[in-house]
Amino acid sequence: MQVRASAQAVRMSPRKVQLVVEAVRGRPAAEALAMLQFAPQAAARAVFKVIRSAIANAENNYSLNPAALVVVSATADQGPSFPPKFRPKARGQAGVVKRRTTHITVVVDDTPAGGGRARRSGSRGVSRAGR
Repeated sequence: MQVRASAQAVRMSPRKVQLVVEAVRGRPAAEALAMLQFAPQAAARAVFKVIRSAIANAENNYSLNPAALVVVSATADQGPSFPPKFRPKARGQAGVVKRRTTHITVVVDDTPAGGGRARRSGSRGVSRAGR
């Protein structure tokens, strides 16, 4: 069963969070937490909290075994930008500083990795030589 947790409007750039999220996608949840705990990036702390929340949701709401959970999907999407700040630029102009936010979503699942849909082969039984 897939269980979801999210954090909205985290005050961090989406690109910086995406780098951390890509590292944990597809890993067992316990391994992902251990990896994030010692990661040097500031975004690792926010992703750690969301994964821990998804594990707690699975354990408390659906009585799933936390040791069997795998991070199936993890995304970091762009959230709203805060009201702009201005920095002085050349010739009396003002440059806009966007303060970006991120929506972090994590989905954990207790089924094994091979338990999904079967993959189809690319050829579908038609050879290219016969065309």
